[in-house]
Amino acid sequence: MRLKLFAAIAACLLPAMACAQAPAEPPRSNPPRLLIVISVDQFSADLFDKYRPQFTAGLARLATGTVFHNGYQSHAATETCPGHSTLLTGDRPATTGIVANSWVNQNLSRSDKTIYCAEDESAPGTSSITYKASQLHLRVPTLGEFMKRQWPTSRNVAVSGKDRAAIMMGGHNPDARWYWDGKKFATDLGALPPPAVDRANAAVVAAIATPPPPLVPDPYCATKATPYTLPGGMVVGNGVFARAAGDVNAFRASPQFDGAVLALAGALVQDMRLGSGQAPDLLSISLSATDYIGHGLGPGGQEMCLQLLSLDRSLGDFFRFMDSTGVDYAVILSADHGGLDIPERLQAKGVKDAVRVDKNLTATNVGKTIAAKLGVQGPVLLGDVSGDVYIDEALKGGERARALSEALAIYRAHPQVQAAFSRQQIEATAMPAGDPVKWSLIERARASYDRERSGDIVVMLKPHVMPIAEPHAGFVATHGSPWDYDRRVPILFWRAGEPSSQPEAHMETADIMPTAAAILGLSTDFGRIDGHCRPEVAQCPVSQAVGTERGRR
Repeated sequence: MRLKLFAAIAACLLPAMACAQAPAEPPRSNPPRLLIVISVDQFSADLFDKYRPQFTAGLARLATGTVFHNGYQSHAATETCPGHSTLLTGDRPATTGIVANSWVNQNLSRSDKTIYCAEDESAPGTSSITYKASQLHLRVPTLGEFMKRQWPTSRNVAVSGKDRAAIMMGGHNPDARWYWDGKKFATDLGALPPPAVDRANAAVVAAIATPPPPLVPDPYCATKATPYTLPGGMVVGNGVFARAAGDVNAFRASPQFDGAVLALAGALVQDMRLGSGQAPDLLSISLSATDYIGHGLGPGGQEMCLQLLSLDRSLGDFFRFMDSTGVDYAVILSADHGGLDIPERLQAKGVKDAVRVDKNLTATNVGKTIAAKLGVQGPVLLGDVSGDVYIDEALKGGERARALSEALAIYRAHPQVQAAFSRQQIEATAMPAGDPVKWSLIERARASYDRERSGDIVVMLKPHVMPIAEPHAGFVATHGSPWDYDRRVPILFWRAGEPSSQPEAHMETADIMPTAAAILGLSTDFGRIDGHCRPEVAQCPVSQAVGTERGRR
């Protein structure tokens, strides 16, 4: 069943992998020399809870540490860029400024008014599709930056399957940042590839050129191999990751992809001697295959089963390599968001309200309805079927007010819409605090709202309404809602020799950074951050501990 890309390319990436002896347990009074923070894109707590009994390797090891299976990306905009921006900043998207994967700026000089969260839109000749990658829009520092303030020789390295994940976790001025650009591992830092990256790229090119044998499901995964025919005729649910030679998109949406990212991370640990310097180092890794598989095939079938069990084993390979280095390391693993399964499979399981969204709910179609009623020109509305919706800035004064009123009325009257909030309503709402489970919908929206970047309206669909009306290859299911299947994620802390615990308390992903800082012994003043240090894991400074009230930006 297993696709052992990590092990397969480790021979050329990590020639010393099996040479060193596993380290002795470090003394508990000393902080780790290397902190590894892993994000598994679209790894919901529902998936973690469901598959946890099946894990036998890397995820099983992490599950022997401190496990918050009730972690929360507490905000409403449960997308990749906002979620990753919370993991190592200690802040929610309303503070990081990363309110979505993309937002609209109608004042841009270029014809494309959409801004990608990890681009520099001032670069000549670019668009939100063909962009110059940049950390420009991240408004706050990350853990790696705080580490360098206290320990100037500390290294901050980020590796990912997506540029936005590496940029949001690595932050400003990391020592190295490498991510998959669709063809190879690349960087936005202007650096020439070091030998580790050259070796990784060569190995991955060879892997893509060689079609792997289909995975053979074990009995557990075989029970999930029920095919579902989607609108348009695509069949999902019983795939085994067979692909043609050279099919880069199929490689990206397969267990092999995570193996490649982990192999590159291991190569950088070795070549840069991370964890061997005078100051502690940070390695952030974002694994993207679970997200691509969830989007392209749905998270409820045999494909996701094969992916998660392969991920477990690839992480096991990676941790065994880390053991062999002799580096004293600790691991934190979480996710940027969860995901909703395809409505066709949910309906078969008895979820009667699972449907695909009415295509008339797109901002374009609602805008046309308003334009016809008010007798105005232009698109009236810009945006998508849910989330941020923007009013055309060509509408002024009374026309704009009437367009807003009509849009809110249309959205609120639609049977698939749970709520539609105006900008004014959200701005009048205080930033939420306390247990994220108890937050109202408008509080969840407030936690990912920014006056400069968010929409004039935030539209929230009802639970189990899939915001994809017409599925197509690579995009049959998604996330981005304020509901807990998208918000709830696991947060795992592990270090050799540390005791196991299973807190039922809820934890925000914004709590990860101050908790990690306490683990490292970092004493830098963070200022006013949204997250709190968790005493279940670390010895927290009184000013940063959970339950301590602090001001907000």
